[in-house]
Order: sequence, then structure tokens, then C-alpha cells
Amino acid sequence: MSDSHHATEHSKNPDFDLENNPNNSIHRVIAVVSGKGGVGKSMVTSLLATTIQRLGRKVGVLDADITGPSIPKLFGVQDQRPVPTEAGMLPVESKRGMKVMSINVLLDDAESPVVWRGPILANTVKQFWTDVVWGDLDFMFLDMPPGTGDVPLTVFQSIPLDGIIIVTSPQELVSMIVKKAVNMAQKMDIPIIGIVENMSHVICPGCGEIIKIFGDRATEALAIEWGIPFLGSLPIDPTLTELCDQGQIESAAIDYLDKAVTALQKIPAKGQRTAEPIAPDQESAPASTQASIQEVTVKKIAIAAEGHSVCEHFGHCEGFNIYTTQNGAIVAQDFLANPGHKPGLLPNLLNEQGVHVVIAGGMGAGAIDIFNDKGIDVITGARGMVDQTIATYLDGKLLSTGSVCHDHQHGGDCGEHSSDLS
Repeated sequence: MSDSHHATEHSKNPDFDLENNPNNSIHRVIAVVSGKGGVGKSMVTSLLATTIQRLGRKVGVLDADITGPSIPKLFGVQDQRPVPTEAGMLPVESKRGMKVMSINVLLDDAESPVVWRGPILANTVKQFWTDVVWGDLDFMFLDMPPGTGDVPLTVFQSIPLDGIIIVTSPQELVSMIVKKAVNMAQKMDIPIIGIVENMSHVICPGCGEIIKIFGDRATEALAIEWGIPFLGSLPIDPTLTELCDQGQIESAAIDYLDKAVTALQKIPAKGQRTAEPIAPDQESAPASTQASIQEVTVKKIAIAAEGHSVCEHFGHCEGFNIYTTQNGAIVAQDFLANPGHKPGLLPNLLNEQGVHVVIAGGMGAGAIDIFNDKGIDVITGARGMVDQTIATYLDGKLLSTGSVCHDHQHGGDCGEHSSDLS
């Protein structure tokens, strides 16, 4: 029996088996768990759900963290209320169509504490599964409470999970706390899709250098030791934090979780033996090198913009219009403000965003070299409106002139952080 089918048959006690609402057809159910609180589990859940939705999949998020719900705030739906129907309760929806159910959209005051005992908490999660009309979903993500208490136990026993993703951070006692979650999943025959490390590093705003403030990661080494896939790391990103606070997580123009998304796409829908095929080289290639693979179906293109026009100078632009495309069609559009013109900052920043192609009027030779080293395509000499430029590129008619800017000086090393932090 394959790992992807273990979850549908793991329940040994019929009292725990839960029938989903008959109006639902949920093809894959993924729980995002953590050994302790405060590691960014809800943010990882939201980013995974958002990224999968951008690929054209129908996605819902069940907030199983009843005493610490944050999913509604991240998606900006905290003021909405579910609609009761004869078939069941309809989940709320974000502006971009993400379906969400959480205790916070049922409370009159979202700041009211939920002071319930474990069994009541667990029963609430079960009702979110049985009484909510989710409809047809390709993926459902469960944002789980931390630890291995009543709610995780109930979910693992009651809901047909296709796997879990474990979220951790480098400063916690990884070998002990994460291992508890791993052991619980293994004892209950729940497939472990992999581990994600949050708050792994920071990116210097002066030069774009990656600084591992907590030292070298122990998580990746432990994942290898335990035979569990390491699905990537997320930096401490103030821009991402701001989007979460504003309820605009779906606008995040990042691609830190490529490996996790690829792993999720390999999971077959319930009742199928295999997942939908994806390009074989894309499975293992990092975002920065996928642009050179002809079979890539998902691509990110960044255009240096000044207002609605392509900026003549890459480094001095107002910001970047970032387009996510699938099979040559735009599925998402975001804007990334230019944090400043300093040597190496923008190429490293765009690489962290998972950009495959950069388009500008002109660009310095140093920036072009950095992009080339990272496998990111550069097109210079672009002129005119941004909307027309992206359309021309998608038509395969935008050619690079190789224009190199020589009207600026490259400064020295960044003096905003000490070398002993790197």
C-alpha cells in the first residue's frame, strides 16, 4: 500500500470514523502541524494554500486551531460570517476565492477567548468537517494547533489525511520537540510529506546577503537522519509579516516553498493511483534554475516598473510587477516595492521571490552577472507600458537588446551588518 493511501484507512475505531458532508468532494487533505506554538504554522499553511490556488486548483483552509485562530485575519475574512443552509454551513471566501472556516468567523467578537476543554475543541473541528459545505476541493489544508493534544489526536483518527507537513524553527529544541510530532504521525500511520523550517535566516536590506542569525540549520540534518524530506526554509521577512497583518497573504509574491508545492502536487487525488503528471526536471530543480527548462509550466516574470511604464533603469525603478504564469497564461499578479538601490540587493531579493525572468529597460553589468549565476533570464531594452510588455513576452516576441547601464557606480561591501553574523 502506498503512503498516499495509508491515511484513508488508518482509523481502527469506527467510533472515530467521520463521514464528510455529502455535498463535498475533497480530493486531498493536508494537515500542517508543529511541535510548539509560535513557529509560523498558520503563515506556512496560508502560503501553501495560496500557492496551490494560483496553480488553478480549488482550495479550502480549515482552521483547526480553535483557541488560537489566525487564518481569518491572514485572508482578510475576519468580518465575514458563514451562511447557514439546509445542506450545511457555507464557508466564508476571501477576495480571491479561498474558502475558509474558523471559530473566529462564528464569534460575535473575534477577540473573545475560547475557554473550552479538549473534547469540545475536538468536536468543533469534527463539525467543521461534517457540517460545512466545502463543495469540490482539490486540496484542503488544516491549520492544526501546536503539540500532540486532543485536537491533533482527533484529527489524525477521524479525518482521512493524505499527509502532514511539519513546521519548525531553528531556535527551538528541534531534536526533541519535532521528534514528538514525527513519532505521533508514524504511530498513527499518517504519511509525513516533509518538514519546513521557518525564520531560518534574514536577508540584509543593504546588500541582500543571507544572514543565519541562529547559526547553521539543524532541521535539514535531522530530516535527513529521520528519512523525512526537507521541504525548504523561509526567512524572517518583514514584507510578508506586513501582508499577514493587513489580511493580504494572497498578495505575497514569494516562492520560498517550491519543494513543498512540488511534493503536494505529487499526491494523487482520492480514488486515483497516481498524481497528475508534472515535468520530470521540474520536480527537483530550484526556482532560480527552472526558467531554463522548456517543460516548466509555472513561471514568474518580474518587470522593473515606474508607474505603468517599464523603467529605463532596473536599479532605480519604483518597484517590480511580478506575474505568475501557468502554461503561458497569467494566474496571479503582485507588486514588490524597490527597497533601495544597493549592490547585489535586488538580484538576491528577486531570486528569493522565486523569479525566473527579469525584464527592464537597462541594467548594470554586475546585476546581470548575478542573475546569470542564479540561472535567471534577463531581458533588457524593453520600452513602453508594462501591460503591453508582459503580453509581448508571453507571445514570444520580446527580445533582449543586451542593453547594459554604465551610468552608476558600484559601492563597496555593505557596512550594515558584521561579517561574523554571516
